Amino acid sequence: MGYTIFLQQPTSNAHCLHGFHSCSDHLYLNYSSSCHLSFRLSSFPSKSCLRCDYVIGFQKNGFLLQCRQQHTSAYIDTDDVANENDCNLERAAIRPYQKLKETQIDSQRHSNSSLLCMDGPFVKNNEESNNKILCNFCKNGKLIEASNLLDVMARSSQIPDFSSCISITRGLIKIDQIEKASKVLWIMVMSGGVPDIITYNMLIGGLCKKGQLKSAIELLDNMGLSGCPPDMITYNTIIRCMSDHRQIDHAVEFWKDQLRNGCPPYVITYTMLIELFCKNHGATRAMEVLDDLVIEGCYPDIVTYNSLINTTCKLRNYKDAALVISDLLSRGLEPDAITYNTLLFYLCGSGNWVEVDEILSIMNRTSYPPTIISYNILIKSLCKYGHLDQAVDFLDQMISLGCSPDIVTYNTLFGALCREGMTDEALDILHALVDIGCSPVLITYNIITHGLVKKGDMEKAKGLFGEMIGCGIGPDEITYSTLITGFCRKDRVEEAIEMLREMGRSSHKTRVGTYTIVIQAMCRTKKVDAAIEILDMMILSRCKPDKSIYTALIRGVAAAGMIDEAAEIRKILSKQKVLREE
Repeated sequence: MGYTIFLQQPTSNAHCLHGFHSCSDHLYLNYSSSCHLSFRLSSFPSKSCLRCDYVIGFQKNGFLLQCRQQHTSAYIDTDDVANENDCNLERAAIRPYQKLKETQIDSQRHSNSSLLCMDGPFVKNNEESNNKILCNFCKNGKLIEASNLLDVMARSSQIPDFSSCISITRGLIKIDQIEKASKVLWIMVMSGGVPDIITYNMLIGGLCKKGQLKSAIELLDNMGLSGCPPDMITYNTIIRCMSDHRQIDHAVEFWKDQLRNGCPPYVITYTMLIELFCKNHGATRAMEVLDDLVIEGCYPDIVTYNSLINTTCKLRNYKDAALVISDLLSRGLEPDAITYNTLLFYLCGSGNWVEVDEILSIMNRTSYPPTIISYNILIKSLCKYGHLDQAVDFLDQMISLGCSPDIVTYNTLFGALCREGMTDEALDILHALVDIGCSPVLITYNIITHGLVKKGDMEKAKGLFGEMIGCGIGPDEITYSTLITGFCRKDRVEEAIEMLREMGRSSHKTRVGTYTIVIQAMCRTKKVDAAIEILDMMILSRCKPDKSIYTALIRGVAAAGMIDEAAEIRKILSKQKVLREE
């Protein structure tokens, strides 16, 4: 069956995609009952290739064929029947199109050539070949090339490999190409793929990070339609983003809407929401929102209230904390160990000892007596405020109540004792730790070593160093630096150098400050040659000397009676802009 074609103005688009390319001097129409039309047209150079999308619409006596790209259409009249092999009809059909094309080709050629250059050879490949190329792009980390290939496959109605789509989407998100990642995921979904929850959450997180909250919510709304419903992390990400953009009231309404749409009442989600609301509007309004959420099926538990107590205490708003506790009790809940320890932590930190005593008294009357965590909070705060006697009293109390102190307890106590210069008492307790089954750790020895060095008792510090090695605990950079500083202060430079060399042998990095202390000690004791040796050691270890080291060397050289040499060294260093000219 043959057809006559007349050009008409563009009509509305229908969802049917076809294309044409150059291969002859004619326009060939192939018609079948399934309404598929294919074209071949050649009035362009042989190396160019123009893609065009067509739309087919039915009219009374024929079909309306529209080219989206060129904004033209052709009416195919089924009443004008002739021999389907009639070349005159074919030429008659192509002539008006070619004439119109000549007026448009100059403006379109560049964009069409760019599109086809981007497609490259992929447009001629079948689905299987393109998917193999896609997998190779993914394997080699060529994310942009892979996303471009996906565009070609989508235009050719080819189904991409879904695992590759997931890899491309995640990779693009990681390099902050959120728009490209969204497009890849959309192609996957429209091709029938179902992305996993991790990929969706990564993309929503990326959108929120970019501040594209509306797009994130739209993506969340579409997740269920694609077969992957949102989870707790999805909702948490969006709610936190709303809070960051000062939309916490909107976040509350958003969560209510989700609950009404069948979202599970995730405890962590509404706990986070109430906590953020409390930070923005205070505990009174937060309790009102909490009541509203109960109506929607979100019932607060002790975790929710502990979070609110932590928030209010962190803001030092103890009245609001009391309000939260009151609401907690009104719902028939009971404070637990976390509740009491949270209160102790903030009350002790601000030195509210009267309130601390009240909390301890309440704890002793409940099923949640003070634990080792409670006592560690107390002892640390008392030591911080200089109440060492009370800290020791609490240590004795916890032992008498059968609550054994741990190494954290003792390290806190050692720090306080050493600050007060009570290093002998600290050593006595240290030596008793083994008998009570509490082994000291590296930080324990460092705390006491620092106390001994500060006090100037280098013999005991050196002996403690040996004990530590004997217990199988290796010293670290802090241990060595502390001892080196102590030896230098006492002008025991030979021992300091030996410790420095041992530090180098054990592959510990030596700080510039440590070298500076040793070199200054050498120069102070007029051992300039040894100081230069240490400087060489420093440079070999790729540690750059600073101004204080060179200044110490110059003074040491001058103090050794070599005034002219010291002046010459200063002149050279000033010329090299290491030191300022005087």
